[in-house]
Amino acid sequence: MHRVPPRTTAVALLILVSLSGASCSGHDSGIGLGSAGRGDVVEVVDAPATVTARAAATLTAAADGTLASLSVKPGDTVAAGQVLAVVDSPSARQRLKEASDALDALKSSGGGGVGVKNLSAQQKKTDDAAAKAFADARRAAAQIADATVRTTLTTQIDLAERTYQEAAASARAVIQSVQRGLASISQAMAALTQAQRAQAQSAYDLAQSTVDELTLRAPVAGVVQLGGTSAASAPSITDLIGAATGGQAPTSAPTGAAGPGVDPAVPIGGRVSAGTAILTVVDVSELGLMAEVDETDVLLVQPGVTARVELDAAPGASYEATVTSADVLPTTSARGGVAYRSRLKLGAGRYDDGRPAPAPRPGMNAVAHLQVRSIQDAVTVPAAAVFNVGGKDVVWLVRGGKAVQQPVSIGVAGQDRVQVLSGVADGDQLVVRGTDKVQQGMDLPR
Repeated sequence: MHRVPPRTTAVALLILVSLSGASCSGHDSGIGLGSAGRGDVVEVVDAPATVTARAAATLTAAADGTLASLSVKPGDTVAAGQVLAVVDSPSARQRLKEASDALDALKSSGGGGVGVKNLSAQQKKTDDAAAKAFADARRAAAQIADATVRTTLTTQIDLAERTYQEAAASARAVIQSVQRGLASISQAMAALTQAQRAQAQSAYDLAQSTVDELTLRAPVAGVVQLGGTSAASAPSITDLIGAATGGQAPTSAPTGAAGPGVDPAVPIGGRVSAGTAILTVVDVSELGLMAEVDETDVLLVQPGVTARVELDAAPGASYEATVTSADVLPTTSARGGVAYRSRLKLGAGRYDDGRPAPAPRPGMNAVAHLQVRSIQDAVTVPAAAVFNVGGKDVVWLVRGGKAVQQPVSIGVAGQDRVQVLSGVADGDQLVVRGTDKVQQGMDLPR
């Protein structure tokens, strides 16, 4: 028989009414006795955690060019919508001019340059050009790591393509009517021009968006740091715009990327590629924790559960936290098992001597001591007294000076004491050390 410790790591706060000191039957027996008593027990689940920011947004270059201006410094606090930097991109402005000229030409000409002898060929040429543009846009969207941004862009592409397809379908119907003698060539030319205008308008809108994105504004309020985060290497929303208007998604590392000993920040006047991270705005107005709770404990972790948090970076300090949610789907824990991520709101911290603890930074390692259950004035026994036989919790009670194995039902489990729901009464004497050395009916000291 082997003693089975409580299944969670916990801390017990005890106010015992009756608790006798442990005693030994002999210097070498290794058996110690103790008593059941009444007290308060708090069950705590320990979970590794990481400090998280409320939000972090990386601003990237919309197109190839140079960093023309940077109006903030690292550590500055900025407001949402504030202009932070401007990228100069002659190529993006040239694409906008070409798209604008093409759209103006189609608006001013009755036929848009469409030949009257081969309307079907002109329609196919327009369809092929549109198909290529939409395919290029989708390929660029597929490279975006952020699922939310990728979905938004895909929706925009779908809408633009549907608009073109409706205009193209109308043009094809008119062309078929011309071939059957039911419509005039001028009607077919007008319908085909309308489809070309829809394509040209899409190209212009995307090119204009690229130029607009050359002025970088803070999407959220927060603190500025130059460059991106570790996850900012994926193509941004502006990569799609560049690709859809004739540019290409970057295939090599951005200009701002650098190795050890080199500042990755882009200097004013430095060259950038589409997707180069210029700066990141981090919203630290409300810090949180992302904790990994083992599958054996996650059912106890509910919103509202409080926690005491310790940071590697602040030895001796303790922070308050409250659980806000727990994920439904699992993830692989750092220890190789199955875990569920729980999110906590992180509060203020203090050192043991009462001094305020410093504000943590996102990404810092922590341990969350989640106070999942508690009980007051309950019958408790030392945790070392409980062991497992045949899948059941049992203790060795002392009855008439002899050992009697007694099944028990355990409630709230602390590290030092556990609540006993049945099988033991307040004041009962039991074995608390050396349970593996005891046998049924064995004589024990009183």
